[in-house]
This record gives sequence, structure tokens and C-alpha cells, in this order.
Amino acid sequence: MISTQLPFLWPVITLLFTLLAPTSSLNSLNGATKNRREVIVARHGVVATDDGRCSKIGMDVLRGGGHAVDASVATALCLGVVSPASSGIGGGAFMLVRLASGNTQALDMRETAPMQASQNMYAGNAALKKSGILSVAVPGELAGLHKAWKQHGKLPWERLVRPAEDLARRGFKVSPYLRMQMERTKSGILADKGLRDVFTLNGNLLQIGHICRNKKLSETLKVISKLGVKAFYNGSVGFNLVKDVQKAGGILTLKDLQRYEVKMREPISSNVMGLNVIGVPPPSAGGASMILMLNILAQYGASLGVSGALGIHRQIEALKHVFVMRMNLGDPDFVNLSKVLSDMLSPKFAETLKKAIYDNMTFDANHYGSRWNQIHDHGTSHVSIVDRKRNAVSMTNTVNAYFGAQILSPSTGIVLNNEMDDFSIPLNSSKNLPPPAPANFIRPGKRPLSSMSPTIVLKYGKLKAVLGASGGANIIAGTTEVLLNHFALGMDPFSSVMAPRVYHQLIPNTVFYENWTAVSGDHFEVAADIRASLKKKGHVLESIAGGTICQFIVQELESIKKNGGVGRLVGVSDPRKGGFPAGF
Repeated sequence: MISTQLPFLWPVITLLFTLLAPTSSLNSLNGATKNRREVIVARHGVVATDDGRCSKIGMDVLRGGGHAVDASVATALCLGVVSPASSGIGGGAFMLVRLASGNTQALDMRETAPMQASQNMYAGNAALKKSGILSVAVPGELAGLHKAWKQHGKLPWERLVRPAEDLARRGFKVSPYLRMQMERTKSGILADKGLRDVFTLNGNLLQIGHICRNKKLSETLKVISKLGVKAFYNGSVGFNLVKDVQKAGGILTLKDLQRYEVKMREPISSNVMGLNVIGVPPPSAGGASMILMLNILAQYGASLGVSGALGIHRQIEALKHVFVMRMNLGDPDFVNLSKVLSDMLSPKFAETLKKAIYDNMTFDANHYGSRWNQIHDHGTSHVSIVDRKRNAVSMTNTVNAYFGAQILSPSTGIVLNNEMDDFSIPLNSSKNLPPPAPANFIRPGKRPLSSMSPTIVLKYGKLKAVLGASGGANIIAGTTEVLLNHFALGMDPFSSVMAPRVYHQLIPNTVFYENWTAVSGDHFEVAADIRASLKKKGHVLESIAGGTICQFIVQELESIKKNGGVGRLVGVSDPRKGGFPAGF
């Protein structure tokens, strides 16, 4: 495991982050936990996903003797059916596995550029990179799920695929969040016959509670349940998928599918706050970015007089440094990342960056050493799972933007990703924007940079927490904030997830803060006094009706002796998307 030591005083940093914590507009969070379906306490196992139907399917797998990886297969396939705007077998994922034996591994099932792709393929029409058939990369999720199952699975493959197959065939009720995603993608859905056939009725979008069926996807999953991934990567499903893509003018080939390879990566690990924080390495920027942010904030460990608003300012400034470094990352099979990773994991390097942070003001991107323009990746879905033996999985899945390329393969029912949009492309830079990052330029077979941040936390060598988030480029900030809320502030798991969040992505030079009412009816808003203080320091603020969606599981180590060697589990699904966990 790539590891770094983060030396600082835990009592001091606890006080620091207590002072930094944002104020929630929600009333009586600590007292509300018992009445919330988004929280579950269990002894044997917990599954937390964006959709309670998938959490329950995963829990049934665990209850039936399945491994955490078994449950991850069933839940991911379920999410691809009931949450098709965010994930599915037409996309990719990163999976972080921590076994009860102590071994950890990261599975990179990220999409890859087709062999006919090239650095200048979007010259003259950058819009083709964002949506449409030329934005489709080679899907990797199914290959990764199958590989993880082959290594760790306990139940038959067909048993794990069947629940998603049944949901697609029988139909499922449209959730409020899916309805919102459909409304925001309305023109794309109406323009594509495949999407239109599944998500509309009599020419109108399906409403909340309407039954949505994807019979072609059900047929595809049935074939996959019988024949495994061969059907997708070198069989009838892949043949039909490629035929649909090429008919629409795309460049995906059967050879692209045949060449796809799941990459086994060495996880990144950092010792911080008396914890061992484990993340995924590039082409995900998540793990290294979270560690760099913690390293920067650690430099304030001796500043006991920090106010809450000042602390938020420093978090934002740290994030701006993080996003400068993020764009130096890329696919390690194509770019030498040893120097940039070494810097991002180094407390000494963080100390240098901290010197460019001023407590009374903020600056434009040039001040932080910005060299490259940012890539703003999009929607995702996250799964956190802990099983009876305390094997753990943290997995983030994606098709990128809502409904990916906004194309559904009519012969397979698969929503196609638009992951090519996560690559940088050469453009004429302007005076106002830095040039695109060469480390993330398109190459055949290359994987685009990602912000996905699956995270597993250990304490005293034992599993302590599993977390991660969906929400595009905001994932890095959102996951880090939830981690700090619980481990630094001492907030309970539910309150850690419910606390309103602040985001920054360097370009644009804007602080985005939550101010909205979620589908659950909860209102999230950063306190007015903090916003006023940030404005005085020169920050430009903009409220957003959305943000990251976190799935968080904590093992209470204090209860291990009482429970025969395993601690009680507390699972939380973020109400911002309307999901809830399941456990037993």
C-alpha cells in the first residue's frame, strides 16, 4: 500500500475542526436519528446505497451467506436498473475492498478510450465530447464486478444478477430523485428513441410513482446471468451493443470490448488522526486529494484561536490547492505520476502550500500555481457495504452525466456512458483560462481522470468506517467533510452526513454552498454568518440546489467484546437522494 505518515496532535486538530464546522439549519439532528429511516443499527451486516430497494437486495445477499463483494455485485446491478441516470453496466467504477484478514485491494473498472479515439478527435466540435455517440468510452463496470466476484464471491453469479433482471422485467416505481434527473435531461430523453421508449408514456416523461420497465435490459441481464461477462465482452450482448453504437456513428468495436482489462491497483493509505485512511489511486484523484487536504489543514494544528468562519475559509483555500494538483494526475499506465503523488502525500509539501494561504483574503487561480484548466466530472452512485465477518467494500459507479451520452442501446437496453468527456482536449487557451492538462489527453486504451473517492478507515488495525460519495468533482470535498465531521468533530454518523457542505473547484473561482430542500424534505444551508464572513474575505459565493450524496457505515469498536469479536454497525444513507440503508 502507498502510505504516508501525517504527524500532528490529535487533541489540537480535534479542536481545530470543531471550530471549522459549518452550522446546519436542520433542527435537533442528534435527537432525530432514532426516527430516521436513513439510519440503521445492525450487528451482522449493513448495505448503504442511493436507493433503499438496492440496499435491501444487498442485505438479502449478506443474510444468505454472501460476502460483501457478492452484495456489491447485486446492489450495483440493481442501481443500474432503478438509478440509470447515475450508473449501470454501460459505465464504469472504482471498488475498494478490505478483507477481514487485513488485505486491501483497489479494482479499477474505469472506462477506457476506444482504439479509434485520438487526442484531436473533437477538433472543431468540442460538444461531441460532452454527449452523443462519440462521447462513449468502453464500459468496465461489469468486468470489474465479475472479477471481484471470482476472487471473493460466495454465492452463485446467477443469484446475484437475478434481482436486477427481475426489477427491469417487472418494472419499478420512479423515485423523486430519478424524476428530477429525467426532467433535467428531458430534451435528451425525448431526442433518443431508446430512452424515449423506456422513460416516457404517450410522449411525456414518467412521473413519480409510475412503473418504469426496461425489458431489453432484463433480457440482457438474463443472458449475463447465464453466460457471465463473456456475453458482454465477447458475445451476443457485446455484438448487439457495438452494432447499435456503430449504426449511430460511433467508433466502439467488438475488439475494444475484447481488449478491456480490469486493473488491480495498490491502494493509497495515510495515517492521520489516529486512523488509517485508505483510498483509491489514479486514475482516480480522490485518495491523493483527500490526503493532501488533510495534510494542509494539519499545519494549523497549533492555532487554537481559530473561528468557525476562518476555518471554513482555510478549508476552501486548501481545496483550491488540491484542485491545482489534481489536474497533474492521469492514467498511470500512460503518465509517470511518481513525483506528483509523492508531493500530494507529503506533509512537507503541504506545509509549503499552506504558506500561500492568507487568513484575510482569497485570490484568483494563478496565486495557487494553477497551470491547467479543470475537468468537471459528473453524476455517480456510491455503495458502502460491511458483511458479517467485517469484509468491507466501498464502490463508486458512474455513467458520467445524467443518462451518460443520453443514448440507450435499443437492442440491449443499456444506457451508454459519456466518459470521454472526462478527458482533457487541446484547445486554444484564453487569457482568462489556463490550458488543458496534457496528463489527461486522450490516447487509445487510456482511462480518464476521475474524482471518485471510495474510502475505508481503520482504527487500531480494525475496520472503523466505510464511506464515499456521488456528485462529480465535488466528491473529494464531500467525502472529506463527512469523514472530518465524525472523526474530528465527534459528530454521530447521521449528523456527519446531514451537515451542510461547501465546495470549491478552483475554476470557476466560486464557493458553492448548499441552500436547498432535498427530496426527503430536509433543508440544507450553510449558516448566514459564515457566508457573510467569507464574502468579506473576497470569496464569491453561489448557492446550489444539490451536492454530494454520501453513504457512511461506522463500526463501533467499543462494542466488539460484547458482540463476539465484531462491533455494532451504524449505517447512514444520505437523504439528499432519498436512499436508505438496510442491515440485520
